[in-house]
Amino acid sequence: MTQHAIAADAAVLAIAGGGTGGHLYPALAVAAALRKHLPQLRVLVFGTQRAIDQRVLGGADCELVPQSLSPPRAAPWRWPRFLLDIRRAGALCRERFGRARPRLVLGTGGFASVPAVREAARLGIPTALLNPDALPGKANRLLARWADAVFVQWPDTEAHLPRGCPVRAVGCPVRPEFIRADRSAAMVRFGLDPARKTLLVTGASQGARTINDAVVALRGFLGSFGDWQILHLTGEQDWERVRRACADRPLPWVALPYTDQMAEALAAADLVISRAGASTLAELTALGRASVLMPYPFHRDMHQTRNARCLERRGAACLVPDAVDPAANAAALQAVLASLMSDACRREAMAAAAARMGRPDAAQAIADDILVLIGATASSPGTSLNACKTLEGSCSFAR
Repeated sequence: MTQHAIAADAAVLAIAGGGTGGHLYPALAVAAALRKHLPQLRVLVFGTQRAIDQRVLGGADCELVPQSLSPPRAAPWRWPRFLLDIRRAGALCRERFGRARPRLVLGTGGFASVPAVREAARLGIPTALLNPDALPGKANRLLARWADAVFVQWPDTEAHLPRGCPVRAVGCPVRPEFIRADRSAAMVRFGLDPARKTLLVTGASQGARTINDAVVALRGFLGSFGDWQILHLTGEQDWERVRRACADRPLPWVALPYTDQMAEALAAADLVISRAGASTLAELTALGRASVLMPYPFHRDMHQTRNARCLERRGAACLVPDAVDPAANAAALQAVLASLMSDACRREAMAAAAARMGRPDAAQAIADDILVLIGATASSPGTSLNACKTLEGSCSFAR
């Protein structure tokens, strides 16, 4: 691939979306891939005022532009406030675009992505969407009609987007550290015993109370597996409670409220219990890890369940529906763990299936197409947006 110089004041990428790590991390991975070709790239993130945005972006080389947005609510009397927030955020985006016009706006889904993508389309700025969930959310279904490219994790997603959208199934971008994560270094970082197998329990960046409760209820059962240890990422709110409950733990149990070294946490794991967010599944498959997935049970569209089934169908994960009730969850989880924790061959087969699904090149593939969209470079044959128009299979950029 040949690099093409772009004026420093024009090399701006706007990322639209925030509020969760799943909305931010994939876009940051794309930005990192773009910087290999555009070292002076400036990145603006039109995010939210939630603390998670500050936490995720604090160490990233980008500027957070917080938007004052209230999430949409079903109650009709709440809609005027939401629409007013969207209008004000749109004005903020126009003002910032006037000061530094982006070469492209990359939407990551969620209501926080709407103002910047919509304003970019109105101004003739190229737009692209990241849609790693199997079932697109309302924001991406709305914005897809204006997008110049829609990048999805699984081919099945195209059927749920407006007909004629320029869709390409490339996987979900993961940060470079997931590609180079080292198990030995992870053991040292988390104070784990390299001679033991590791069960990683995580509820994503904010934790998952129902998963925490089920695992704590099983601490006696887990103690019967004497050659295992637990790395438990509880979330800030549950950390002290879980730490106290496991004070008499029957096996090594490292409980942390949060880690920004998720790549190493996964590298340390022989088996993972987690939610089924799209980014989490991309990370599991990039590293090839067997998993037990307990999808978030409170979404109306149950999109995490659809994500989980993508792995379950291919033998890469076991799906345990989250019944919310701690006793029911503990019983269902115990039945699955009893088999997986005692059967190395089954875990290895699941891990291999996960690795076959992995797309560690997703960030670079998306970056290549973005470079074509903004006229910055010519991609190598078979990887570019234009080349993809002529390929059969999961690539379908034709409008």
